[in-house]
Amino acid sequence: MITTIKETKRDRFFLTCNYIFLFMAFVIVAYPVLYIISASISNPKLVASGEMWLWPKDITFEGYQRVFRDTQIWVGYGNTILYTVIGTLVNLIVTIPAAYALARKDFVGRNFFMAVFMVTMFFGGGLVPTYLLVKNLGLVNSMWALILPGATSVWNLIVCRTFFQSAIPKEMQEAAEIDGCSNFRLFFRIVLPLSSSIIAVMALFFGVGHWNNYFSAMIYLNDHGKYPLQLVLRQILVLQEMSAQAGALNASTATALNNKAEVAALVKYAVIIVSTLPVIIIYPFLQRYFVQGVMIGSVKG
Repeated sequence: MITTIKETKRDRFFLTCNYIFLFMAFVIVAYPVLYIISASISNPKLVASGEMWLWPKDITFEGYQRVFRDTQIWVGYGNTILYTVIGTLVNLIVTIPAAYALARKDFVGRNFFMAVFMVTMFFGGGLVPTYLLVKNLGLVNSMWALILPGATSVWNLIVCRTFFQSAIPKEMQEAAEIDGCSNFRLFFRIVLPLSSSIIAVMALFFGVGHWNNYFSAMIYLNDHGKYPLQLVLRQILVLQEMSAQAGALNASTATALNNKAEVAALVKYAVIIVSTLPVIIIYPFLQRYFVQGVMIGSVKG
């Protein structure tokens, strides 16, 4: 016989509050996304005047047409994909082995090295010394200036180390060593296949960071042909802000600049959609690894 637990008034009140809270959170998150999608295909004059606030009005695809015709945007798109793929590979190659080594209790000096890594979380040389270092290494105006200075993240390193400490049984490592398995073979044949979740999480963390990064490119890159997509988008935003100050100029110049500002706004929303689309597409495939990896990596400090 199956017995059902009857909900009390307090339970129903609690569930109702949860549903209300979740609905409000959904609205807060979904509205900006819907607004950007609608603005990217709406008349920019209606967007600027506030007449378009939810659903698209006077639909036009001029913004997307300009995006697809603009070679600079596509060059930036290609550069961003290149920097993201290579940068994420470098991050994983550096972070995963280092975290595994620091998780091994038989690694002599692991506490010392971990303390050194922890210091860098709170103290840094600053922007000017970092730029001088990158310049002296000959990395200025190259993609390596965006990748090598941030080859790893101490926070992600700690999460990976915690994962290896809690998810990889010590007995499995000892059994492999008894069978004559070397440390390298143990790492590549046993540890890595069992670490797909944390690898996916780190790839997502590092990949999103590279995809959204524009400040390092603005500091270290001089060649417009090497600009990532985010820096191209920033130039569009700067153009829009400069055009918004056209009121102090004569009427003909102000009209021309205002027209450019409307086009820039339309292209801006289209580029936002195009630039975020790959991350939105990839995330659902990594979601289950993301939840599993973060939960396991947060069990211990």
